[in-house]
Amino acid sequence: MGNVSFDPAAALASAKHEFGEHGGVNMSIEASTTFTVMAAATMPEIFAGRRTVDRDGCFLYARHFNPTVWTLGRELAALEDAEAGYCCASGMAAIAATLLQLCDAGDHVVASSAVYGGTHALLAEFLPAKAGVTATFVPIDDLAAVEAAIGPRTRVLFTETVANPTLVVADLPALAAIAHRHGVALVVDNTFCPVIVTPTRHGADVVVHSLTKFINGASDLVAGAILGKAELIGRLMDLHTGALMLLGPTMDPRAAFEVSMRLPHLPLRIAEHSRRAQILCERLAALDVPVVYPGLPTHPQHALLARLANPGYGAGGLFTIDLGDRARAYRFMEVLQNEHRFGFMAVSLGYAETLMSCSASSTSSELDDAALAAAGIGAGLVRISIGYTGALEDRWAQLHAALVTVGMLGAP
Repeated sequence: MGNVSFDPAAALASAKHEFGEHGGVNMSIEASTTFTVMAAATMPEIFAGRRTVDRDGCFLYARHFNPTVWTLGRELAALEDAEAGYCCASGMAAIAATLLQLCDAGDHVVASSAVYGGTHALLAEFLPAKAGVTATFVPIDDLAAVEAAIGPRTRVLFTETVANPTLVVADLPALAAIAHRHGVALVVDNTFCPVIVTPTRHGADVVVHSLTKFINGASDLVAGAILGKAELIGRLMDLHTGALMLLGPTMDPRAAFEVSMRLPHLPLRIAEHSRRAQILCERLAALDVPVVYPGLPTHPQHALLARLANPGYGAGGLFTIDLGDRARAYRFMEVLQNEHRFGFMAVSLGYAETLMSCSASSTSSELDDAALAAAGIGAGLVRISIGYTGALEDRWAQLHAALVTVGMLGAP
C-alpha cells in the first residue's frame, strides 16, 4: 500500500494506447448487441464459462460484455491501479451491484453516516426490505465505532473517500486494516476525487465511481464503474449469479466511447478544479466565512488527505459554506446564479461550470432529521462544485458580492 511509484495519469496514458478497428487513433465503437462465433460448438463453451473475454476474446451478448465498454473498464482499472473493471449505466448501479454481489440475505454492511443520499436510501431502506441486507451507519472518522459496528454477518465496509457533502476524509489504510482483520471487504466510492486519491493503493478491495461526475466532466451522460480484482468482475458478469449480468444495468457503447475520449484531460481538469477551489477557500477562510475544504490546514483531515493524495492534483473541486439556515442558503444560491451568473443551482458535480446545491434539501434529502444530524449536515449547508470557466478574479468578486448580499460579509 502507499503512493510510491504510482502516477495515475501515466497509468491511464499507457492503458489508452488503443487502435481503432481500422487503425484509427481512437478506439472503435462496437454497437452490436450480439456477437457471432465461427464454430457452433463455441457458443455453449461461452455459456459454460469455458471461453472468456480476457483469455479467448469471445464476446456473447452486449449485456454480458461489449468490447467498447470492456475497453473503458480496462482504462479505468489502470487509472485506479486495479486488476480489472467494468462499466454500467450509473453510479448507483455500480454501488448496488457491488453490494448485492458481496452480500447475501441476512448479511450486514457498515457504512459511513455521511454518504450520498441515494446510497443511504439503498442501504437504509431498499436493501433491508428487498434483499434482507442490513446496514449500520457510523462516523467514518471514528475508527473505534467502525470496528465496534462489525459483526459476524458483516461483509462490507463502505465509505466515500471524501464524504458527500461533509467532506470528511476517510482514513483508508486504517479502515482497510480494520476490514481485513475481520474478513470484510472495503468498498470505496471515489467519485469525488479521481486521480487525487487511488484507494487500491491504500487497501481498498473495490472502488466504485459515478462516471457522470468528474470522470466524464460534461454533465451530458449517466454512467458508473466498478474496479477491483479480476475475480470480482468475473463474478459480477457470471451468467448464473452475476449482479451486473442478471440485473442488466448495461452501459451503452456510445456512452463508453464518450467517457473514454474525455479521460486524457481528466488530470488537467482535476488540477484546475482544485487550484480554483484552493484559492477561493483560502480567501473565504481569511474572511472568517464558515468554509470547509480539505485543502485548508483547518480541515480536521487536512494532513491525512496530504498523505493519501497523489502529488500534483490538489485537494479536489468541492467545498461547502454553511449559511446557517435554509432561507439564507437559498437566497445565496439565487443571487449567485440569477444576478451574477456564477454558476447553476443544480445537483451533481464535476462539471466545467460551477454547480451549487443545499444538500439537506437535495442530494441528502433521503436522510431524515436524525440521520442528517448524525452526518453533520445542517439545513444551511451549501455544497459547491467549483467549475473552471470564467476568470478566477471575476468569480471571486461574484462570490464575495453574494456573501455581502446575504449578510455573511460586510460591504467592502
